[in-house]
Amino acid sequence: MRGDATDLAQAIKSGSLTSIQAMQASLASVEDHRTLGAIAHLDSTMGMASAEAMDQERYSEPGRFAARPFSGVPTLAKDLGGPFSGLPVTAGSRLFERKGSEPDSDLATRFRKAGFCLFGLTTSPEFGLSLASEPAAGPTCRNPLDPARTPGGSSGGAAAAVAAGIVAIAHATDAGGSIRVPAACCGLVGLKPSRGVMPAGPSFDNHLGGIASELAVCRSVRDAALIFDALHGKAKGPFADPAILENGGDRLRIGLLTDTGPKYPTDSNRLEAIKDAARALEADGHQIVSLGWAEFEQSVDASRRALGDIIAVNLASFIDTLGLDISRAEPLTQAFVEHGRALTGQTLWTSLNGAVQTSRALWTIFDRVDCMLMPMLAKAPLAIGSFPSDHGDTELQLERMTAFAPLASLANISGFPALTLPFGSDADALPLPVQIMAPMGHEALLLSLAARLEREERWQHRFPVAGLAA
Repeated sequence: MRGDATDLAQAIKSGSLTSIQAMQASLASVEDHRTLGAIAHLDSTMGMASAEAMDQERYSEPGRFAARPFSGVPTLAKDLGGPFSGLPVTAGSRLFERKGSEPDSDLATRFRKAGFCLFGLTTSPEFGLSLASEPAAGPTCRNPLDPARTPGGSSGGAAAAVAAGIVAIAHATDAGGSIRVPAACCGLVGLKPSRGVMPAGPSFDNHLGGIASELAVCRSVRDAALIFDALHGKAKGPFADPAILENGGDRLRIGLLTDTGPKYPTDSNRLEAIKDAARALEADGHQIVSLGWAEFEQSVDASRRALGDIIAVNLASFIDTLGLDISRAEPLTQAFVEHGRALTGQTLWTSLNGAVQTSRALWTIFDRVDCMLMPMLAKAPLAIGSFPSDHGDTELQLERMTAFAPLASLANISGFPALTLPFGSDADALPLPVQIMAPMGHEALLLSLAARLEREERWQHRFPVAGLAA
């Protein structure tokens, strides 16, 4: 037993556990881990009603129940993205009250069809503007592996809940590393899918010009593969579905990047994990091709600028369209809004053109390699308070995020898929994450390589999943 969502779904389908019992275990775990601050909004009544409906379906429509990949599995939505009907999203902001909710997004509909039972929202920084999850509106989210440290952001609440075992899997979004960074901080698997492959309708408000994507944080590669299979494709959005391709052969050319430059240095423990992963893959017969920081430096800078400008313009438009009182927002949010309002068309165009050039630069690297193995984080999860939002320096915030995860936003700006998983632990028993990036539509390749690395068993989850025996 791996102690993941697949195991939990199998236990429920086999009858050794009911959906109601699984939900009760998750709700009890919420109380046990309340000091983590992972849950921004809890609706136990919704959760129990959903679980009861799944248990009834087991007997009334057993074929349908058995066909759902995650029948009766409790899960949580993120307080940003979606939306999920009945769960009042506030994007971690005091600008909104938790009352009412929008209808299900296309993605939320697919979550429910997959058999998930939702019962709350996980903590996110205000409007997702941080790689920590400490909104002024509360709660401050902490890493279950070390509560003095951040679980990352902006899907930090989701990652903390999954790592702590409150749920086995949770909804997450990624516009600048927001699935992969929290997964890396908490010893989880995080997949950012190719642009266009996940549904983002009907409003597309979280699409951010194509840089954002939604999926989940997971405890295993097989969970990531299963939920991706259940949710992707026929997205009915502004981007066509890329073809999901197999790896095309047994011997791959794997680009290896173990240098993030003098400005954004990666610590030796995390670089050694990348090299260990490369050695494991090379032992399988894959060819390792060395890559240099000079091939990425300009793209990293361009991605940082494009990410900041796209987020700022999107946020300014959102705030002004709704006529919200921005003075009630955090100082950093106010600064991003003012930056978005002040951007000229020419400046924004320059940033967008830099994003196009970034995609082009990465494509030229993929002419020589089939995928790339690189750092996910430059250092261990940072202390709580390392990403303060009580200031108005947007450039400082972007620099801090880039220094923590130098290569995170490349996948968002380019649209390429990327995946992170833990591959060992450091002296403080914190995960050593690796990141794999592939060309558009090659999620199958990422998942295959990640499954191979996972078999090395370099990382063990510290907390069992609620409802499953330790």
